[in-house]
Amino acid sequence: METGTASLKNYRQSPRKVRLLADLVKGKETKEAITLLRFSDKRASDPIAKLLESAVANVRNAGAGAKDLYRVVNMTVDQGIVMKRSMPRARGRAFPIKKRTSHVVVTIARFEPTEKAAKGKKETKKAEPKAEKKAAVKKSATKEKSA
Repeated sequence: METGTASLKNYRQSPRKVRLLADLVKGKETKEAITLLRFSDKRASDPIAKLLESAVANVRNAGAGAKDLYRVVNMTVDQGIVMKRSMPRARGRAFPIKKRTSHVVVTIARFEPTEKAAKGKKETKKAEPKAEKKAAVKKSATKEKSA
């Protein structure tokens, strides 16, 4: 199975906010994931969409076919460096501010699509006409009474 990875280091947004999009994208096909990210209102959606496109390009540069389909196998969002700043407060005090960053790593893999037609087909029994059902019920009721 052909796999590829791409990483984004020190992205200047907290990991908690970025994980919302990572959970949205995990397990989806890459085209569908990029579409979801493009229409998302979150600030991290654009960099993560670029990251997915980069991962696909990495796999294709490694020798995969252009028509292959890829799925997001795993996307991890870890905490990066935390820049510490301070905000002046009353009476000469200082209040700490933590500016968090994220490290995002995405792993994609090639997959073979299953036939949707096979999933969509369900074996259905032909419905008996109502008249035949009523006749069958009447026959069974008369047999029970006579016995």
